[in-house]
Amino acid sequence: MRFRLLALALLFPMVAGCRAADVGSVPATPTTPASESSSAPVPEDTPAPPDGFAQDGDAEDSDAQDSVAPASVAQDSVAIPTHQVVPPPPQPNATGSTLWVALADHLGGQPKAPVLRLQSAAGPLTLRDARGREWTDARLTISWRSAPLDTPLTLARQVAGPFASFESADRVARRWRTLGVEALVAHPGEWEVWAPLGSAVPDGLRVRQWSDVIPSVVKPVFEAAEGGITLEAPVQIEAPQGLRWKGGVYGGPFRLQADAYGSWTLVEQVPLERYLEGVVPHEIGAGSPAAALRAQTVLARTWALANSHRFRIDGYHLCSDTQCQVYSDPRQAGAAVRQAIAATTGRLLSWQGTPISAVYHATNGGVMAAGPEAWAMDPAPYLKAELDGDSGWVGRHRLPMQQRAAVNALLADRSGAYGADHPLFRWTRSLTATEIRQALGAEASGLTLPLELSVLERGASGRVLALQVAGSGDALPVVLRLDRIRRTLRRLPSTLFVIDADGPNRWFLRGGGFGHGAGLSQAGAIDLAWRGWTTEAILAHYYPGTVYGPLPAAVQSP
Repeated sequence: MRFRLLALALLFPMVAGCRAADVGSVPATPTTPASESSSAPVPEDTPAPPDGFAQDGDAEDSDAQDSVAPASVAQDSVAIPTHQVVPPPPQPNATGSTLWVALADHLGGQPKAPVLRLQSAAGPLTLRDARGREWTDARLTISWRSAPLDTPLTLARQVAGPFASFESADRVARRWRTLGVEALVAHPGEWEVWAPLGSAVPDGLRVRQWSDVIPSVVKPVFEAAEGGITLEAPVQIEAPQGLRWKGGVYGGPFRLQADAYGSWTLVEQVPLERYLEGVVPHEIGAGSPAAALRAQTVLARTWALANSHRFRIDGYHLCSDTQCQVYSDPRQAGAAVRQAIAATTGRLLSWQGTPISAVYHATNGGVMAAGPEAWAMDPAPYLKAELDGDSGWVGRHRLPMQQRAAVNALLADRSGAYGADHPLFRWTRSLTATEIRQALGAEASGLTLPLELSVLERGASGRVLALQVAGSGDALPVVLRLDRIRRTLRRLPSTLFVIDADGPNRWFLRGGGFGHGAGLSQAGAIDLAWRGWTTEAILAHYYPGTVYGPLPAAVQSP
């Protein structure tokens, strides 16, 4: 359905001074080996650059063709769209707001895409398209067809990424926008940043040029008894007694709408407080003490509003999986969760009048991470590296904890740490060269055995910021940074660990915590709640300097 433009330079002006090149051809030198290695120790002091920016030995974007362009380069804007434009969702606020949440995305985008089957929990479903046509049935089936465009659509863009997380992509987009460029975060499969072809590029940012001619679009087809009927978007779906979806029941109403990539999204328009009923039980557990449940509720509300721009390019606010907060059947919220939501209605955490980046995780292993230790983000004054325990715990350990010996001492201790009963407060893992090569995929193709696994840099909390995998030959090492460490080596519960050689091409890791470590530790919050801490005290402990309460005006997401 698409024809790729192979000779892009013949059609569109390239950014002056840029050249396309494989990552492997970009000059680089290996980063200095560090102390936490199976070989001789050297200082762990190599700085880590922001995600997506050029760094010697960094293969972050090894699957892309790159151009590294200076910020000073500028060209006249090319009047060619970067993507298939869809209307943005309405702006939410802290009270009486409705979130548009994707239950399923990228529908119909592939050849022979599976049909979409919708079933009511009870009673009929009503389907209505943009032309006002309406159908009612307990079950609805929607297939997909390709419809030719009267005039093929030409798209072109500069692409940065992929990035390991939205946070990393968003930081790059913000920096790009400071040049007056309309840089957008997109998620066609991985997180990317898109900007118009020919626009200025931030210093050192790796980008690739992309273009396509779209001769046709995918349209939904309602499979009626009398045959298929092509629908016009957006498609409204009402389920007065609920829509049965993936084992749960959702109240709706729902929309079937196009996205920026030529595929479709099933979106639920869910009131904010009902959305929390589908989030809080799955994040902290309905059996948690009241103060911890309320703290989690405030964070879930804050996070939803602060991140409501996450899928703006696709016309909705949030997803329902682990790329956002996990949102599932709201009926699973029991009395304790509903009471926590009611007790905190309209309340969130803010910094200087704006909802904070209300990140949280399962357990921090006894030490909170600063935000930039988890993602390529600007420092946040309320996400700092701090010890998380009683006075005895704080008295035995010191920050910054950037030397192996200090991290070892912390991992050997647990007495007095908050949330120490969590099963992953302390953990061990073994890694082999075979596992690492498989996890790296094509990036490991040039790495010959034996491999060397070493820590290049630690943050103030002791977490690994840069992990190097080097081969015994001349190939450049692969450096994993920040959240990409765990997204690549998925068996690691956290980046708070030390490494010991355990024989040839084998390593033993001792670590602590589960998750990124920034913000609230759910295990710690539960522990503090059992100790009698209030919701306000728990939130102030994990997000110092923030304000707990309602915002005076409509929340404007970033």
